[in-house]
Amino acid sequence: MPHDTAPLPLTSTAQVRQALIDRREIALLDVREESPFATGHPLFAANLPAGRVEIEAWARIPRRDTPVVVYDDGEGLAEPAARTLQALGYTQVSLLAGGLQGWKDAGGEVFIDVNVPSKSFGELVEAERHTPSLTAEQVQALLDDQADVVVLDARRFDEYQTMSIPGGVSVPGAELVLRAQTLAPSPATQIIVNCAGRTRSIIGTQSLVNAGLPNPVAALRNGTIGWLLAGQRLDHGASRRFGPVPEERRTAGAAQARTVADRAGVQRATPADLHRFAKETTRTTYRFDVRTPEEYAAGHLPGFASAPGGQLVQETDHAAPVRGARIVLADDDGVRANMSASWLAQMGWDVWVLDGTDAAAFTETGQPPTPAPEPQGPITWVEPSTLHAWLQEAPEGDTVVLDLTRSVAYVQRHIPGAYWSLRSQLAQAVAALPPARRYVLTCGTSFLARYAAAELARLTGREVAVLQGGTQAWIAAGLPVDAGEARLASPRIDRYRRPYEGTSAPREAMQAYLDWEYGLVAQLARDGTHGFRVI
Repeated sequence: MPHDTAPLPLTSTAQVRQALIDRREIALLDVREESPFATGHPLFAANLPAGRVEIEAWARIPRRDTPVVVYDDGEGLAEPAARTLQALGYTQVSLLAGGLQGWKDAGGEVFIDVNVPSKSFGELVEAERHTPSLTAEQVQALLDDQADVVVLDARRFDEYQTMSIPGGVSVPGAELVLRAQTLAPSPATQIIVNCAGRTRSIIGTQSLVNAGLPNPVAALRNGTIGWLLAGQRLDHGASRRFGPVPEERRTAGAAQARTVADRAGVQRATPADLHRFAKETTRTTYRFDVRTPEEYAAGHLPGFASAPGGQLVQETDHAAPVRGARIVLADDDGVRANMSASWLAQMGWDVWVLDGTDAAAFTETGQPPTPAPEPQGPITWVEPSTLHAWLQEAPEGDTVVLDLTRSVAYVQRHIPGAYWSLRSQLAQAVAALPPARRYVLTCGTSFLARYAAAELARLTGREVAVLQGGTQAWIAAGLPVDAGEARLASPRIDRYRRPYEGTSAPREAMQAYLDWEYGLVAQLARDGTHGFRVI
C-alpha cells in the first residue's frame, strides 16, 4: 500500500450524519475485516476490508470524486486504506475523526451484525404494516394436517439447499410476486414465506400483500431459527425450485408490481436517461439487473451488474455503499425490477426502473470482468507445475506458500504446506512465519495475491512469485491439496459467522440474534439518519 506523509483531512461524526440526513452522496467505509465490523458500526457504514481495496473499490464506488470517509477502531488500517484509495484516483478521501470511538463519543448510534440497513428496515415494515406471520408450531400443524399450503423460501438457492422447511420451494425474494400464484394457483392456498431469520420473510410476505395477491399470506415467524428453536426438523440438500411462468401471469404480475412501484415513488428511466446519467460527473449511478444469476449470464444489458432483487434489498450496504447515489434497475418482465425498486425507494434511495428495452438489447453474456488497477511493479509468475517441483525437490522451508484467499476456502482445500494470511495483516503474518529463501503468493485465482507481491518483497527482502492462475489452476492441474486450518498466520476474522447460518449455532446465539432484531426499530429512532418510510 502507498505511504505518504501529508496529513489526511478529517470528517466529523456531525458532518457524516448531516450528509446522510441531507441525502448527499457519501461512502462511509469501515476497513476492518467483516467479523470486527459486525461487532459494531454506524448504520450506513459499508464494510470494505483494507486488504481488498484494490479489487473492490472501483466497482463499488464508481465515481472517483465521491466523498469517501474511512475509519477503523484503532487497528491502524484506516490511514493506509485511505492512501490506497487516493492512489486509485479518489479525490475526496478523509478519515473519520477519532475513528469508531470518535463516532461513539460524539453520540453516534452503533449497530451490530451485517446488512443492518435492510434488517432494521424490515423490522420497521413489520412494525408499521403488521405483516402477518405464523409461528413454527402453527406452520408445522398445517403441514401435519396436509392443509392447502405452500412454503416459499425467499433466500438464495444455496442457502435454501443448506437447510429448508420440509416441502419448501426455493423462490428468492424478487421472484415471489412473479411466481407465487403459479405455485399456488388456488386463491384459497395458504402461502408461507420463510427465510433464515426475519428480514427476507417479512419483505417477501409484505411484497405479496402489497401486490394484492388473493391468497392468505404469512411469514414464518423467525424463519429457520424459529423452526429450530421449536425443536422441529429441517431438510438438507433440497432442490425444489420454481418453474416457468405463463405469459398471462407475467402480464398480471407486471401490472401489480408497477402499481406498487408507483405508490412508492419509483421513477421511470428510458435508454436516453441511461445515456444522460452516464455523462453526469456529479452523481453516482448504480445499474443492477435483478433477475436470477442464470438469466443474467445468458444475456444482459451492457453496463449492468448482476444483483438478484431479493439479495439487493437485503444487502444494500454491500451492493451500493455510496449512500445517496442513484440506482437503476432492469429486468425483462416488469415485475422483479418494480418490486425491488419499491423497497429501495422506501429505504430512501433515488431509484429508477428502466423501461423501453427489449430482448435484443440483452447483448452481453457471462460475467463482466472486475474493474481493478494494475498492481505496482513487475510480477514474477510461477506455473503450478514449477511450484510443485520447488516444493518437492528443494529443502523444507526453501519455498513458503502464502494463501490470501477467503479463510473458508483455504480450510476447504489448499496447497499442502501453505500458510493462510489476511492481506491486511501481511506484516504480522510474515513475522510469524519461518524464514524462507523464496515466497509464493496465491489465492483462488491470484487476482488478489498479485497486489501483495511488492509489499511482501519489501517486508522480506526475498524473492517473491505469484502462482499463475492461483489455487484453482493448481487444482485443475491435478496436483494434491490439503484441508483444515493447521497453518493460520492470521486470525480467521475475515468473515462473521451469522447465527442463522447452518444448524450448529448455539440456541442462545440464535435467540440473542432474534432479540437484537426486535430492538432495531428503537435503534433506528435513536440514530435518526435513516430516512426510511413505509407505504
